[in-house]
Amino acid sequence: MNLQAKVLTVSDGVVGGTRQDRSGAALVARLAEAGYEVVAHEVVADGADSVADALRRLTAGFAGLVVTTGGTGFGPRDLTPEGTAAVLDRPAPGLAEAMRLANPDKGRLSRAAAGTVGTALVLNTPGSTAGAVETLEAVLDVLPHALELLAGAPTVHP
Repeated sequence: MNLQAKVLTVSDGVVGGTRQDRSGAALVARLAEAGYEVVAHEVVADGADSVADALRRLTAGFAGLVVTTGGTGFGPRDLTPEGTAAVLDRPAPGLAEAMRLANPDKGRLSRAAAGTVGTALVLNTPGSTAGAVETLEAVLDVLPHALELLAGAPTVHP
């Protein structure tokens, strides 16, 4: 199976040119290292509507992984989980919980969501570079199987 991924950076600062997109770049690099073809990397401003609109566009007709970075905390503009929830067909709480457990201290502050939109799997990661990569790595091993199931590929259960 050809693994494809898209990365969405959610940050007012990156959109405004006052911050570099380090976490998005780190996710692109880690996904490529894991064998994914990263076919898109976009940046949007914080906010539920901007995230929902971007996710609708990125998941339309896409069979693959969409990873967001940023907007999962308690700041007033941290609304990535709300934007994600607005478009999810089915939540994947086990993935979100496993991602939170990657960092027992700061992970408890994450409001990140995970779930499916059609044949795409969406994961929210934190905006910090280390946090984004470590939460992705917490679930990276099971993602190919999840994507096969979403694509309707035949699977064998021993």
